[in-house]
Amino acid sequence: MKTTMVKKKRDINHQPIGQFEETRFEKIHNVIFSDSNEASIRVAEEIAELIRKKQNQNRTCVLGLATGSSPIRVYEELVRMHKEEGLSFQNVVTFNLDEYLPMEKSNIQSYHYFMHEHLFNHIDIDPENVHIPDGTVATEDTTAYCLGYERKIKEYGGLDFQLLGIGRTGHIGFNEPGSHYNSGTRVITLDHITRVDAAPSFLGIANVPRKAITMGISTVRKAKRIILLGWGENKAEIIKKTIEGEISSQVPATYLQNHSNCTFILDTGAASELTKNKTPWLVDACEWTEELKAKAIIWLCEETGKTVLSLTDKDYNDNGMADLLSKEDSYDLNIQIFNKLQHTITGWPGGKPNADDTHRPERAEPAKKRVIIFSPHPDDDVISMGGTFDRLVEQGHEVHVIYQTSGNIAVSDTDARKFAEIAMNLNPSEKVQKIINSINNKQDSQIDSPELRRLKGDIRRSESYAATRYMGLKDAHVHFLDLPFYETGTIKKNNLSEEDIALMVDIIKQIKPHQIYAAGDLADPHGTHKVCLDAVLEALKRLKPEPFIKDCWLWLYRGAWHEWDINEIEMCVPMSPGQVLKKRNAIFCHQSQKDGVMFQGDDSREFWMRAEERNRDTANKYKDLGMSSYAAMEAFVRHKF
Repeated sequence: MKTTMVKKKRDINHQPIGQFEETRFEKIHNVIFSDSNEASIRVAEEIAELIRKKQNQNRTCVLGLATGSSPIRVYEELVRMHKEEGLSFQNVVTFNLDEYLPMEKSNIQSYHYFMHEHLFNHIDIDPENVHIPDGTVATEDTTAYCLGYERKIKEYGGLDFQLLGIGRTGHIGFNEPGSHYNSGTRVITLDHITRVDAAPSFLGIANVPRKAITMGISTVRKAKRIILLGWGENKAEIIKKTIEGEISSQVPATYLQNHSNCTFILDTGAASELTKNKTPWLVDACEWTEELKAKAIIWLCEETGKTVLSLTDKDYNDNGMADLLSKEDSYDLNIQIFNKLQHTITGWPGGKPNADDTHRPERAEPAKKRVIIFSPHPDDDVISMGGTFDRLVEQGHEVHVIYQTSGNIAVSDTDARKFAEIAMNLNPSEKVQKIINSINNKQDSQIDSPELRRLKGDIRRSESYAATRYMGLKDAHVHFLDLPFYETGTIKKNNLSEEDIALMVDIIKQIKPHQIYAAGDLADPHGTHKVCLDAVLEALKRLKPEPFIKDCWLWLYRGAWHEWDINEIEMCVPMSPGQVLKKRNAIFCHQSQKDGVMFQGDDSREFWMRAEERNRDTANKYKDLGMSSYAAMEAFVRHKF
C-alpha cells in the first residue's frame, strides 16, 4: 500500500506556494520542464535576480559554476541579459567546480577555455573575480593549491549559489563514486565512464586526462542555494537513483538529499525514469488516457511475464491498477491494447497499395510516394532504419537520402592519412602533400585545417555512396547538405543559422515528399541529432503554407543507443534474417566508422552490433506481448508537426 507524506511545495526560487502530497519515492525537490531551453532560461532568471538583489545590498554575489553541455543555454541567456537588459556582473565573483589535470588554459578542451568562450568573454565581470582550478599546477604543489582554493571561497563568505550538472556515474563536479561526504577541493582520478563521456570532446578516450582538480562534496553542500541541471534520457537512470535512492558514496549526487535548499531542474527526458512519470499509477490516482493505459498495460506484461491477452483482474489489482478496472473490464482492456500493438506492425512502411488503411500506420495512397530520409551523420540512415530503407526502395517509392552534416570530425587522422597517401601515389600534388604534412605536424587538440576537413568529409561521402548503391538507390537521389552549423572543426558546434534552415527548406521544397524520416534522438540537447531535428522542424514550419505539406507525414527513428518504448511506437517494420544481413552489410560500407570508431560512447560494441541487438530486442518485446515472432524490427513514432 502506498504511503505519502505532506511537504511544502516550492517553486524554482524555493518560496513556499502551498501544500501538496509528495510520495515517499522522492527525496530531492525537482521541477520538470517540457524542454531544456525553457528550463535554462528560468535558471538564468534566478541567477540574475540573485545578482541584482546583491547589487541593491551593495554586496558581492558569489557563484559556483559548472561546465559541460548542460549549462550552455543558461550562460547564453545570461549573456543575452547582459547585452540586452543591462545585467551587470561587476559585483560577481565566480568559482568553477573543476578542471582537468594536466591541462593548459589555452587548450580548447580546458574548462578555462569553455568558461571564457561561453560566458566570461561576453560579460563585464572583473577578470580578477574569476576563479577556475589551475590545470597546470605542479604535482608537488597540488595539495597547497587545493587548500588555497578552499580558503578563497571562505574569504568571500562561501558560495551564494552553486550550479551543477550530473555525470552518469552520479558525480557532481568531478566527485566520482567513493567520494566522501566531507571531502574538500582535491585531485581525483576520473572514473572510466566519465572519461568515455568526455571522449568526443577530446577526439578519443586515449586523449582524455586521467586526473582532475575538483571542489569537494563538503564545499558544494555548503552553498546556500544549489540547482542541478539534468537534460535528456541518458541522464534519466542516474537522476532516478539520485532523487529516489538511498544516500551512498557510490552515487555522490545523493548527498544533495541532505541539502535544505536544493532543486533539480529537469527536462522530460531526464525525468522519464522517476516513479511519478514512469509508473504514476503506483504514486497516486491517475487520469487514464489512452496513452497511459497502453503504457501501464505493457508495463504490467513485463512485470508479470504474461502476454497482453493473458492478463487477469488479479494482475491488475495486485499491481496498483485496480482503479483502471473500475472503468473497464480487463478482457476489453487487453483486446484494446493487443489490437493497438498489432496495428503498428507493417511490412509496408510506405503504405500498402489497394488496401484498407483504416488500421494501418501509413496511408495506402498515393501508392508510390516521394520519401526523404534525413540522416544527421553519413551513416545514421542505414544504422537506424536500414531495413525500412530497403523496403521503401524495393516497394518502388521515390526515396531520397539527405545527409545533413559532413561527419568529418568522426574520421581519424590515421584514416585520412591513408587516403591522402593513396591519392599522392596516384597523382602527386602540392595540395595532397599539404594535407599529409598537416596531419604529420598536427599538435594535440589542434583544429583540422580546412583541406583536411574536406578530405575527411569526402571519405564519409564516398562511404555513403557505397552504402546507398548497395541498397539500390540512384546517386541522383543522394544529397549532401554539409550544414554550416557543423563545420567548426571541433566537437562544439555553432547554433543553427538562417543558412542552415534555407538549405533544409530548399531541399524539402524541391522533392515535395509525402513521407519524411528523421532522427528523433533527443538525449543530448546540444548533440548533432537534436540540432538536425530542430532544423527539420523549423523548415517544415516555414513550409507550412505550401500545399504539399498537408500530405506530408514525419516519422521519427532512433539511433544506435536508444529505442522508443513499446507504448510509444506507432509503426514497427519487421525484418527477415536476410534483411538483417543486408542492413549489416550496408553499415559495413562505412569503413571509417567500423573499427575503433572515434565516438564510441559507453558501449564498446560496433554500431552494427548495437543496431542488431536493439532491433532484435524490439522484436522479442513484441513477441513477449503476444505478437508474431520476427528476426528483428525497426520502430518509428509519427510526429504531428
